[in-house]
Parts: sequence; structure tokens; C-alpha cells
Amino acid sequence: MNQPLTAGNPRVKDARRLSRRSERSERRLFLAEGSNALTSALARPGCVVEVFATAEAALRYAGLLAGAPEVTLVDDRAMAALSEAVTPPGLLAVCRFLDVALDDVLATSPRLLAVCADVRDPGNAGTVVRTADAAGADAVVLAGDAVDLHNPKTIRASAGSAFTLPVAVERDPAVVVRRLRAAGLAVLATTGGGDLDLFEADDVLAGPVAWLLGNEAAGLPDDLLALADHRVSIPIRGGAESLNLATAAAVCLYASARVASPRPH
Repeated sequence: MNQPLTAGNPRVKDARRLSRRSERSERRLFLAEGSNALTSALARPGCVVEVFATAEAALRYAGLLAGAPEVTLVDDRAMAALSEAVTPPGLLAVCRFLDVALDDVLATSPRLLAVCADVRDPGNAGTVVRTADAAGADAVVLAGDAVDLHNPKTIRASAGSAFTLPVAVERDPAVVVRRLRAAGLAVLATTGGGDLDLFEADDVLAGPVAWLLGNEAAGLPDDLLALADHRVSIPIRGGAESLNLATAAAVCLYASARVASPRPH
């Protein structure tokens, strides 16, 4: 067996550069850490390019690594240099980008989508992807000045769903909304002062729906709200001022899932 690569090895340094968004975008490659992420990545044909593993992890996950196209041993310092975790899991995959075209999403005649407009927190974005997958949605769209889907924190927060659920990335949220409406989806904007109460929206939720979710701090701008078919408010029964983005997304997506046909698997 070859000697493990050190942190100073050019291949390790080359992979480490993928921690920068500009480098990921240029090369359309990103890093995914841990056995759960690797399991999901290997289940997506052609996704994994190479896996870096410590000697200990290579022994522990020998069965999993048997499905990898290439496995490279690295020492602990090299893994620490590649990892963003406080305690590196010992496995890190170089993967090809996951995003799909909005055209491809619409070609499937989707019935439930989540659209994140200018959502910039990777934990929130990843959680929305995870929740949308769990609720049976057909896809997620990251629109506008949104967080990078391939940010390690986004991938980690998705808990594997970024590899299984289609995620489209589009620059202009208004264009996304117009195209979704043209495709026959009712675009529902989440807002505090809505014209439609979520608990009284079953007739709308029974049809094809796209939930429009806004920025964590600023919410949805007025021009984007004006393009939606309905402004939907989530009833607040207690003293809380509002729900955070990921929680609101979960409530809305599951409200749709309750009355709509589930996504086939």
C-alpha cells in the first residue's frame, strides 16, 4: 500500500483549494465529508471523483470505499487541512457539482417545489433541501444572491438530500417565479401579512405548488411578493414574533404534503 500523502503534497493542496467558492465554481467540483455524505454521493452515478481517507478510516469503511472510483490515503494532518470539522471524520470525497437546470426540473411536471430567494445561510439552505426531500417535494431552487449549494455547511445540513433531490440554481428570482407560474404551479409567498391563512389553504395546496421563501433578515421584497399568486401566512398562536426560515419551510412543505400526492420513489 502506498504511503499516505502529507499536507504538503500538491494533490492535497489542490483539493484544499476547493474550500473557496470561486475555485469550486470554476472547476465544478466540491468536497463532501464523512461516511453519510460519501454513501449518498456514491449512490449518485458519476458524482464521486476521488476519496481521501486516513488509514484508520480506510479500514473502518472498507466496504463503502470499495465502491469509490479512486481512494487516496492521507495522514491525519493532511485530513485536518482538508476538513472543516473540528474532529475530521477521516473520509472526504471530491465530487462533481450537483445542480440541475430549471428546465430539467420543469420537464418532470413538478407538483411541489421550494424556492429560496436570496437565502444566504448555508445551514438554512441545507435544511430546506433536507426538509423538501422528506416532505416529498420534487426539487428546490436556489435563486438570486443565494448561498452556494456546494458550500460544505450546506451539504452537511442537507444530510445527504443534496445528492438525491434535484436542486436548481438560478440568478433571477423574478424569472424563476414567472417560469413556475407559466408551468402551471401556484407560487405561494410566505409572509406575515398574507391574504391566505395556511390552515385554510387546502384547495390551493391540493394543486401544483411552489413555496417562495425569502432572505433570513429581509424576507421577500415587494416586487417579488407582487409576482406570487398568494401571500400565505402561518398562524402564530403564542407570543413568538415569527418562525425562522427553516421552520417556516418545514411547516409549509408538510402542509402541502398533507393534501397532495406524494413524490414517487
